[in-house]
Amino acid sequence: MRALDAELIALSTDDVPRAQNMQQRTGARYPVLADPDQAVAKAYGVFDLLGDGVAAPTTIILTSDRIVAMQVGQDIGDRPSTASILHTLRQLKAGELEPAAAS
Repeated sequence: MRALDAELIALSTDDVPRAQNMQQRTGARYPVLADPDQAVAKAYGVFDLLGDGVAAPTTIILTSDRIVAMQVGQDIGDRPSTASILHTLRQLKAGELEPAAAS
């Protein structure tokens, strides 16, 4: 992803200690940021979509000024593949993408 000028981060609706614990437990080599008041999840409209009191699994590809692609999962395992994310990043780098609506 870095070769495509992209950075991967995760956002957890947990507090900072729990987000850090999640990062350590999963061995994530990318930042896991805390959103304990759900401000970011609510701003993107993905908080409690599944009626479970947490943010729906969401993948957002954005630039400094726009959302390029957004996929909201229907359950915890519903996430795009790494290959599809890399494909979107390649299209973005090549200038082939327009802003996308949330899906």
